[in-house]
Amino acid sequence: MRLPINKMIIVGLGAAMLVLLPGAPLLAADPAPFELSGPSLRVSVSRGDQSLPIAQVPSLSEGDILSVEADLPKDQGVRFILVSAFLRGAANPPPKDWISFAETWKTKPKDKQLMLTVPKGARQMVLFLVPDTGGAEGTLTDAVRGKPGEFVRATQDLNQASLDRSRLDSFMSAIQAQENTHPEYLRTVAPTLAHSLSMKLNEDCLSKVIEMQAACLLDNRDALVLADVHSSSMAETLTGAPTDLALQLSATREAGYGYYSAYIGVARDIARIFGAFSNPEFDYLPTLSLRKGEGVSLLLNTAPSFQKPKSVMVVAMPAIEADRPPQLRSGADGPICATRPGAVLPVEGAPLIYSTAYARDMRLSLKAGSGEAIELPLEARADRGGYIIAGGTDLPAAFKGTVQGHLYGRWGFDRFDGPDFTLQLPDEGGWTVQGDPPTLVVGRDNDLIIKGGAPACVESVTMRKGDGAAQPVAWKVQGQDSLALTLPLTDRRPGPLGVEVKYRGIAQPSVLSLRSYAQASRLDALAIHAGDHWAVLSGQRLDQVESVDLDGLLMRPDGLARDGKVDRLRLLASQDGKALEQGRGLTARVKLRDGRKVDLDLTVAPARPQVRLLGKTITAGKPPAGGTALALDGDDLLPDDGQLVFSIQADEGTRLTAEDVIEVASFDGTVSARLTASNGLRLEGPQVMVARLDPKALGPSLFGPLRFRLLRGDEASDWQPLVTLARLPQIEAVACADKAEGCTIRGRDLFLIDAVGATPALDSAAQVAHGYTGSALKAPVPQDGKLYLRLRDAPDSVVMLPVA
Repeated sequence: MRLPINKMIIVGLGAAMLVLLPGAPLLAADPAPFELSGPSLRVSVSRGDQSLPIAQVPSLSEGDILSVEADLPKDQGVRFILVSAFLRGAANPPPKDWISFAETWKTKPKDKQLMLTVPKGARQMVLFLVPDTGGAEGTLTDAVRGKPGEFVRATQDLNQASLDRSRLDSFMSAIQAQENTHPEYLRTVAPTLAHSLSMKLNEDCLSKVIEMQAACLLDNRDALVLADVHSSSMAETLTGAPTDLALQLSATREAGYGYYSAYIGVARDIARIFGAFSNPEFDYLPTLSLRKGEGVSLLLNTAPSFQKPKSVMVVAMPAIEADRPPQLRSGADGPICATRPGAVLPVEGAPLIYSTAYARDMRLSLKAGSGEAIELPLEARADRGGYIIAGGTDLPAAFKGTVQGHLYGRWGFDRFDGPDFTLQLPDEGGWTVQGDPPTLVVGRDNDLIIKGGAPACVESVTMRKGDGAAQPVAWKVQGQDSLALTLPLTDRRPGPLGVEVKYRGIAQPSVLSLRSYAQASRLDALAIHAGDHWAVLSGQRLDQVESVDLDGLLMRPDGLARDGKVDRLRLLASQDGKALEQGRGLTARVKLRDGRKVDLDLTVAPARPQVRLLGKTITAGKPPAGGTALALDGDDLLPDDGQLVFSIQADEGTRLTAEDVIEVASFDGTVSARLTASNGLRLEGPQVMVARLDPKALGPSLFGPLRFRLLRGDEASDWQPLVTLARLPQIEAVACADKAEGCTIRGRDLFLIDAVGATPALDSAAQVAHGYTGSALKAPVPQDGKLYLRLRDAPDSVVMLPVA
């Protein structure tokens, strides 16, 4: 049953009709989709020396020449009058000569065609197909001139609806084509299609069995269309009405009808508009335009009436305004391999490039490094999410490595520029390691960055040791010219290995020769103070360190010590060099014994406190009762029964305090003792300190050459020699017989004596065996009443033993 237009409101292009009865509430009626085929038209547009079919014309311009003709079957039983009207805004009725008529049943072209020139000041154009009725011309002229704003708004909304319908049809056709060929790929193709055409995707459908996915995706199809900013902007008018009417309706609840999708809502107000023109003679029937070439196929949502009131079919033409090409954006997240089969130039921001013919003659302009240029034809593919290169990519030899490309074409009559792309093609340049030679360590995975001409065209990366089997390597493109690799060296042994990078379409891979190593030294920190020529390197496995280059100051190992799980390697400058300044940031180049080099950043620490020995006094102890005292020569030998008093002086820049500590230690550092203000240190002033050292308080393990240094918190001065602490044997008696028998020395701890001689030079001295346990020693006859001893704790000194 067909209701008069003033008794219904069309709420959507495939939505429900809502019946409006006087005094009754609005009620939902059965759906009325735009699926009835109506008449067709043929339209072409000429501008200057160009002529295009209407399907390629996104907008008209002043001075355009249009050829409009009804495309009716030969057995058409109803005569139609073809009417055109130009509009110039909602508040400015068009002159009568802007409205033209053609009798479609006539045989002469001038009678059945409309040859129109877009007049100056026109902003919209609308066509009507009217059943031949007496007075139709006058009625339509009065309607258009009487309320031009209603037709201005109608053209906007119908244009919007037609563009949305083109996206819906493209989506449906692609889904159905995929279902007919490879339905198993719908799960991957459908999301791309929906994104390209700005369609709503029901992701739950993709979890269904393959046979049910397509039907599910196309269910409730009129609600699938989402608002598209570009197509909305193409339908703007001068009325100030929102350009995204559909988008507004999709988020507005109206009188209990629910939320309208963009596609459903665009014709909602048209019913109210056309209701104002209803009369006993005519009803106005909106149509959607499906344009292909010169053909314009009309879709109706209500069957036309050929009895009173007769149906006037309203056809919206493109707006009369400057072309608004879409702002295409590149969707590429890196370079694109031009030789990859089906390579896609991903674009975003313009669903109409897929659903209409507005964008045409699209090309990709490429320019090689040599300056040679070439243009490749492109094809828009919604199912791929961009443009593909039509006809393959057999390019001249000059196009290798990285090539810059620009996408351009025509949008209607004008040039249309798209985004730029970076394309790559395999070359013969091979691959190199980025930066310094890598240090690949076995026992774990290693990250490696390599550089080459066309990383986007890499098909596979493998690793091989010698003639062994190839092992796959995980990789990804990084930037414009690099690959990020993860080399699996967990179960590998050190040694040479090859990384093979294979381009797509090239049989032989490019081989990069590398070497893996055992776990290297772990370098934690390098400490050096301003003015020093030595440093301390901490870490693990520091026995592998051969040298350290510190801004030209070459340092070599000078002793390795272990502190728990940490190695501490003392480094000493191999030659005098310029002292380093406090606070300076440096990078130490640590060279390992296997040739590897490791960088370690550091900052030069402040200068350490420094002191020097100012003076010292040794007081000998008293010999035991009845014993013989040994005579010690010089001030460098401290007997274990004596005492040492020494003083130190601070160098320039160092001030001594009562909290300072003096550490006394053996030369090998294995045994040490600390003197503080509570056990032997006295501060004379900020520059001088006096220390008293009692060997008895040092413990039995500290003897031999001693050294000292100043400790202040975590800092310490340089070690300096102090004295030699000698343990003395206790000599009870010396008895000498004739020259042949020599002398006998009696006493305790005689093992502390290394040798006994009759001269200071210890000529022909008698050696004492190690670990001697006896209480008597044979000695030569003294020449001057004296014997001379060399003690084990002081091998460089001679001690005199008087002989009575």
